[in-house]
Amino acid sequence: MKTPILKSLLLMSSLFTISSALALAPDFIEKLNSDARPAEDRARDGVRRPYQVLEMAGIEEGMTVADIISGGGWYVRVLSLAVGPEGTVYSQGLGGRGEPPADILAMRNVEPVSAVSDIPANSLDVLIFALESHHFVGEAGADMYGQIYAALKPGGVLIVTDHIADADNKNFASLHRIPIEVARQTITAAGFIIEAESDILRNNVDDHSRMIFDPLLGRNTDRFLFVVRKPSM
Repeated sequence: MKTPILKSLLLMSSLFTISSALALAPDFIEKLNSDARPAEDRARDGVRRPYQVLEMAGIEEGMTVADIISGGGWYVRVLSLAVGPEGTVYSQGLGGRGEPPADILAMRNVEPVSAVSDIPANSLDVLIFALESHHFVGEAGADMYGQIYAALKPGGVLIVTDHIADADNKNFASLHRIPIEVARQTITAAGFIIEAESDILRNNVDDHSRMIFDPLLGRNTDRFLFVVRKPSM
């Protein structure tokens, strides 16, 4: 029986072999580390691991991708660099309840949308659903994942990450967390195939008892990562 760590290493090994034929924008790493990115964004790279996650997603220069519930736009900026000027990044929920960041609105390869359903059907190579799935379980989850399913191309990839709650926690929503099994069931019920689970965002210092915004966590929570695919047929 494979341990979670071994599963992650095997996943990384297989994905490295696959991704050697893929190509992020040639200046991606340079721009990822550039002072042109907001300092707050760069400070979060160690926890979010953008290069590794985008490699797992199989993102290539020129692809059409999306980030949903974008908020401050951390993933939008990263995706914009990854797909380059010939690619397209749909951003849903940019700015949250505030104004969308001006630097992102100026990006020529970013297209803000109000709802996931506004993204053209069967148009996305990859969609990122980061740290927000805990808001979407039950009927809300069925609706959200249904919209995501419609937006992805057949064979398209969905990356889901979120803050982990213990399996027996019935009040996980109040902590802005979700049990891994609840997330897994919601995803597969929508018709997706979970191809891999990675441990690269795990943090065993977080015991799942605190709200994710607790200063003691320093925004470094224990997180799962699923690599999910919409069936080709």
